[in-house]
Amino acid sequence: MFQFAHPEYLYALLLIPLLVALFIYSQWRNYKRQTQWGSKNMFLRLVNGLSIYRVITKFFLQLIALALLIFLLAQPQYGLSSGKPIKKQGIEVIFALDVSQSMLAQDVQPSRLERSKLLISTLAERMPNNKIGLNIFAGEAYPILPLTNDLVSANLFLDQISTDMVSLQGTNLGAAIRLADKSFSNNKKVGKAIVVITDGENHEEGAVEAARLAANSGKHVFVLGVGSTSGAQIPTPEGILTDNSGAVVKTALNEEACIELAQAGKGQFFHVDGTNSAQEQLQQVLSQLQEAESSYTNNSAPNELFPWIASLLLIILLLELFFAERQQNWWRKLSFLQR
Repeated sequence: MFQFAHPEYLYALLLIPLLVALFIYSQWRNYKRQTQWGSKNMFLRLVNGLSIYRVITKFFLQLIALALLIFLLAQPQYGLSSGKPIKKQGIEVIFALDVSQSMLAQDVQPSRLERSKLLISTLAERMPNNKIGLNIFAGEAYPILPLTNDLVSANLFLDQISTDMVSLQGTNLGAAIRLADKSFSNNKKVGKAIVVITDGENHEEGAVEAARLAANSGKHVFVLGVGSTSGAQIPTPEGILTDNSGAVVKTALNEEACIELAQAGKGQFFHVDGTNSAQEQLQQVLSQLQEAESSYTNNSAPNELFPWIASLLLIILLLELFFAERQQNWWRKLSFLQR
């Protein structure tokens, strides 16, 4: 399919009819001035070698060159080029991100949720050879992005995550781990890690057992605990969150539950605060997992027509150089350009 990457530049083509009108007007003015000298034949004898055909041809070539230059700015493209296979050495990481309302607390700036999203994005960028996947959970767990090497897509999905994406509130850590456990490839040679990012306020049973089963199948469960143990209020668009009795709800990091979960999953617990220590510690631990070669095909890119149009533009400009308004001696042999 033919398309332009920047079609807004095509508006410049409106200059062409304006230039044509100005050219016609200038030629009419020249004709009026020539008649003051007498007949046309007399004027042409006075101005040796002048040819209106060369003037028109030169102007026509200049218009074509201008149009081609505008097309180059609009970046014409046709079809798609096939992607090339790329091989990388890395591991597989599934991030399970807590999106319950308690993650709106601001005891970690700008909030627990936004801090967690930034951490995932930074880790993915620093470990580009890894395949990453993304799940979210609250009362239930939901897949967002399957395992991929495409960091651009990962960041796009990550930016859209909010607490409004789930209808069932709560913190079902067991469901999050079970979903992540099913999200890996069948490659038994590659290291596999489940990174749970939560404040640890588990409202369902079975989380420790899910982590133990994941560890027994060759995965490592790492837990990033977000928030403070002293607790914080939960801001919402309607104001500070309150319970049915009107009392202000406070949420605190449950470190004990997070540590127990990480130990059952043969991983480690890291506390996420205002520093980058948790991110750096997790990155170091992940780099020690067994890496395996994985291959993928990069995204197809549109075929650029720039070389073809640029070559044609160069040819037109070279041709234009041969056309002077007055006939040259070596050019007189071409009869179609005679007066």
